[in-house]
Amino acid sequence: MHDGTETEIERTADAPRRPKGIYFLPNMITLAALFGGFYAVVMAMNERFDLATVGIFVAMVLDSLDGRVARLTNTQSAFGEQMDSLADMVSFGAAPALIAYEWALRDLGRWGWIAAFVYCACAALRLARFNVNTGVVDKRFFQGLPSPAAAALVAGFIWLMQETGVAPMDVTWVLFALTLYAGLTMVTNVPFYSFKDLSLKKSVPFAALVLVALGIAVINIHPPTVLFLLFVVYGLSGYGVYFWRKSKGRPTSVISTSTDEPDERGLHD
Repeated sequence: MHDGTETEIERTADAPRRPKGIYFLPNMITLAALFGGFYAVVMAMNERFDLATVGIFVAMVLDSLDGRVARLTNTQSAFGEQMDSLADMVSFGAAPALIAYEWALRDLGRWGWIAAFVYCACAALRLARFNVNTGVVDKRFFQGLPSPAAAALVAGFIWLMQETGVAPMDVTWVLFALTLYAGLTMVTNVPFYSFKDLSLKKSVPFAALVLVALGIAVINIHPPTVLFLLFVVYGLSGYGVYFWRKSKGRPTSVISTSTDEPDERGLHD
């Protein structure tokens, strides 16, 4: 007479075992990106805002690498995805808000910390929505401004002002408006091109390498100015795509209509 124990043991033995532990390389890159955000906060506390903003941009570069490295080496994992989101919240949510507040927004009193909190809260909401909508979003576009680009708008502006010698008190309200714009744009349904359809494994024309070289040369003319302008253009591009699609009568949402999650439909309108 069998009590089911033998069957359960057999099923357990036949089931594929999941590898224990975590993948080293992509998670180390994610940790390095997290350190960039932490470093930015520490530098802002020490009033080294030039180094603080550079920390944000270094975190951006590392954040763009960890996912690609994981895919290229076939080391994707649920742990890595969660780790990446938590690191993004620090580096592109809390850190830019705190840097903006310490640099100029504190002079606005209540309005200053409200703007910083709105940005931080919107970053959290944007990351949470990204996680639940991963399977239903058109991979070519982000739903709302991605948090690294929002962080680049805020940190890039401060970096540019620092490099050009503009006093914080002279641009306090400009930073206030920019912080709110970056934060609120993260939680819109406006489509922003994701560049995810560009594959590193595919061959490219020789002209593409020439353009990359020219791009690097242009950035080196004056990195704060060029990088900030690039992210301003990107931060406005989504609205251009949105209104262009609307004028052509095309769907403006990047969410698939065939989602199996009815509870999430209210987020896709």
